[in-house]
Amino acid sequence: MPRKATCADNASMENFFGILKQEMYYGEKLVSFEELKVKIEEYIYWYNNERSKKKLAGLSPVEYRKQSSQTAA
Repeated sequence: MPRKATCADNASMENFFGILKQEMYYGEKLVSFEELKVKIEEYIYWYNNERSKKKLAGLSPVEYRKQSSQTAA
């Protein structure tokens, strides 16, 4: 069992939140909690379904997973 509080524990989420703040939040006017919640939900959908990554052969993460699972089957 790995020990607690290692660097890799939260690295992926910290990276995601850093990207989210950089691409969606900085420079925006402060809005109500409900508006912020909707914006974050839209961003997460875009991040997973529409954003293409060079690392993933130009596919979105969801498209890449679908392609990988079809190839493996």
